[in-house]
Amino acid sequence: MSKLMKRALIFGASGGIGGAIADNLSKRHWDVTSLSRSLNQFDVTDENSVKAAFASVDGPFDFILIATGALEINSAPEKSINHLSQSNMIDHFMTNTIGPAHILKYVKSFLNKKSSSVVSVLSARVGSIEDNKLGGWYSYRAAKAALNQIVKSFSIELSRSHPKACLLAIHPGTVDTNLTHRYASKHPTKTPTEAAQNILDVTLTKDSSHTGRFYDWANEEIPW
Repeated sequence: MSKLMKRALIFGASGGIGGAIADNLSKRHWDVTSLSRSLNQFDVTDENSVKAAFASVDGPFDFILIATGALEINSAPEKSINHLSQSNMIDHFMTNTIGPAHILKYVKSFLNKKSSSVVSVLSARVGSIEDNKLGGWYSYRAAKAALNQIVKSFSIELSRSHPKACLLAIHPGTVDTNLTHRYASKHPTKTPTEAAQNILDVTLTKDSSHTGRFYDWANEEIPW
């Protein structure tokens, strides 16, 4: 392997967005390590599985993407608070908040302290409290808002040990995947290939001066 080859670690690489980003980077001649439930029996909701995944790879990485998550788990997003279910909320927090937090817990050892690196976490605009104009989708919104808080908090901690690292949350837009197909009719969609290019255009141009921020696919900053 060339010493100059960039290295990427993709969590959720069997999903539409994660897979497209892995393909995009491979075509750019990056060394890409892919982890997912279907490829490696990786379970983001199980911390032991996350630890085992990190034990199976060798760092450091220039780019780490957390592309895990789910919009629908056992039921459709709630239109009213009357539709709230304790079990559904727990499932959303396990998948969309606690799972990515498990990954971030072990990230530091896989980043080079002496060189620039980017860690990007797929979030969602609906996780922005300030941007919430419609309400509804309680479990998903709350889980993504909690994820955003973890990203913000960990970016501060990470900057102390890895001053050249950048940790971002990113909203990929509405992408034509299994996750969104029931809810995309009112929104312009992008193919996973287009979304991957947009995400990489945003994330790979960022440095430590941008850490702890939330961007959309068009490089516009989203309020927390």
